Amino acid sequence: MAIPPTDRFSEETATFTVKGIDAPDIEAGVAAIRNVVRTLPTRPGVYRMIDAAGAVLYVGKARALRNRVVNYTQISRLPRRLQRMVSQTRDMVIVTTNTESEALLLEAQLIKRWRPPYNVLLRDDKSFPFIFLREDHGFPRISKHRGARQGKGVFYGPFASAGAVNATLNALQKVFLLRSCTDSFFNNRSRPCLLHQIRRCSAPCVGRISESAYAELVGDAKAFLSGKTVEAQAKLASAMQAAAAARDFEIAAVLRDRLKALTFIQGSQAINAEGSLTDADIVAIAAADGAMCIQIFFIRGGQNWGHRAWFPAHVQDLDEAEVLQSFLPQLYEDIPPAREILLDRALPEADLLAEALSGRAGHRITLKVPQRGANRKLVDQASRNAREALQRRAAEATTQGRLLAELAELFELDAPPGRIEIYDNSHIQGTNALGAMVVAGPEGFLKSQYRKFNMKGPEITPGDDFAMMRAMLRRRFARLQAETSEREGWPDLLLIDGGKGQLTVVMEALAELGVEDVAVVGVAKGPDRNAGRETFYLPSGRELTLPPGSPVLFFLQRLRDEAHRFAIGAHRAKRSKALVASPLDDVPGVGPARKKALLMHFGTARAVRGASLEDLERTPGINKAMARALHEHFHPPTEGSG
Repeated sequence: MAIPPTDRFSEETATFTVKGIDAPDIEAGVAAIRNVVRTLPTRPGVYRMIDAAGAVLYVGKARALRNRVVNYTQISRLPRRLQRMVSQTRDMVIVTTNTESEALLLEAQLIKRWRPPYNVLLRDDKSFPFIFLREDHGFPRISKHRGARQGKGVFYGPFASAGAVNATLNALQKVFLLRSCTDSFFNNRSRPCLLHQIRRCSAPCVGRISESAYAELVGDAKAFLSGKTVEAQAKLASAMQAAAAARDFEIAAVLRDRLKALTFIQGSQAINAEGSLTDADIVAIAAADGAMCIQIFFIRGGQNWGHRAWFPAHVQDLDEAEVLQSFLPQLYEDIPPAREILLDRALPEADLLAEALSGRAGHRITLKVPQRGANRKLVDQASRNAREALQRRAAEATTQGRLLAELAELFELDAPPGRIEIYDNSHIQGTNALGAMVVAGPEGFLKSQYRKFNMKGPEITPGDDFAMMRAMLRRRFARLQAETSEREGWPDLLLIDGGKGQLTVVMEALAELGVEDVAVVGVAKGPDRNAGRETFYLPSGRELTLPPGSPVLFFLQRLRDEAHRFAIGAHRAKRSKALVASPLDDVPGVGPARKKALLMHFGTARAVRGASLEDLERTPGINKAMARALHEHFHPPTEGSG
């Protein structure tokens, strides 16, 4: 939000009167800001507003820190949103930078890290998929990749969705026959796999293609992914004609199928414009009823690699251009920007953003607002998609709101719940026990707020679901009480996967902590665990069932099933990790280097466990004190022994 500039800084004491905000709070906030302004330089940098609990309220950047921050003391000139922020501010953290473009990038990084309540935020935390072509192997592998872009090779993307990257990968395998298997699979093949049989791999694992011929396929794939589609198509067509002329019709048929696959990619990823864009992001924003949607089309190599919609948070009372200005640096914190960014409107600091993105990318990035021609048609298409996505979301929100209202009536709540927490447990005969919490609200599931609880301790008997549920709720609400003095962020409704027993232990755990104003409902599966015949248990003793086909029943089943899915997934991950765990991991002082030295000397962790003190002392890299600690860990002295 732009703040009206002022060059005046007054130390005079004033009485602030702002409707709905206590004057002492505003005075305390202004005093805290003034205390920081005294020592601020006029250099570029980033500032953070901090509340009384130490939480970050807002992150901002400035060309001249003192000139920007002093504006927050001019309360009457601030919009209501920033007046509330100042009233909560009790401290500030300042970081200076060399340039304003550095400050812009640091601001985006800190916003994504702290997610302050007064900044525009990306709601979607999902990472983007890329195509990764490795270059550290004689026969490079092509695969889908998410996460940090590390490793020797070339990354192509971003793709807007897993579906977009999977479709492209499947077609690329048909055209260029590159392997997608892991190195361990590749090294242990004695005959071609199924992908070779269906003509999606050239079978380099068993020598069906030479390294030089495979390298030529890799070069063709790189050229295609870089936008040289015409050359790749012409090369395949020429090879097909040559095979047909030589009457090698089997090879000609194979090349024909590859050419068809290439044509399919070009057709399915064509952009609806007469222009010749090869590397561009097309960005548009739409607003309605206090909500906004940002739509982006990713054009790489002249191909449309999909589009995605975002619905940024904390946009009330903000102009669309300001929201877009705050959104783009956060987006490009995770993905590389295209060389051209086509926008549907001018940004307040477009030149600064272009400078910052160019510095990070290592080449020139340009921001344009096309006024006519093919590029304008693309921007208009993105604008139309943004409006339609916003309309769909509004319709979904209406349906969700209606379901929450019916839920409140069913469970006799005072109002539709704004935050629902659903709890479930997962274990196999008591092993690798784990509790899970998922969160839902008016806008659907809030996956960034899901939590896992490791279930271990003397108070939990393996396999005791009641004890696990009690421990999980104790930990959850004890932490809530410690972290929040007010009820902001507390759930309005708890759904517990289980019947009367689970509900009883949850109510006991909450009573021990003095929590009495949170609604709790137990959800028990029907006879023979049939979905659709669930029974809902309330603390009052009421038991409810809903008719099959009830929208509220379907809604509750989705909530319960999401908790079950998350708990099962987390349990499987924990179990997989336990399978490769070593007894040496539990020994204090044994890190990766000592663990490696012990395994190199003894061969197995079991041999280390059974080794004598003298044998441990003779291990390279293990001193006498560490050897004794190891021996006592595996052979604790008995009571009364010397």
